Amino acid sequence: MTTDEIADLNLARASLARQRNAIARRLGGLEVAPISMAEDLTRTLLAIEAVDRALVEAGQPHVDIGQTSEG
Repeated sequence: MTTDEIADLNLARASLARQRNAIARRLGGLEVAPISMAEDLTRTLLAIEAVDRALVEAGQPHVDIGQTSEG
């Protein structure tokens, strides 16, 4: 896999992670969550896992360093 392809996978993963976070935020704000929204979250998580597998197979696993707080 080329460096451009790996960069594309990392961009795709970041986009999927934002989607995951947006769905989770919406779900958290609802009194009763619709099953369809939970299904959307599941599909997004599966897509993230697929991208992660592709990165591992390319020898470039995704490493989430998380957020650090200063102060």
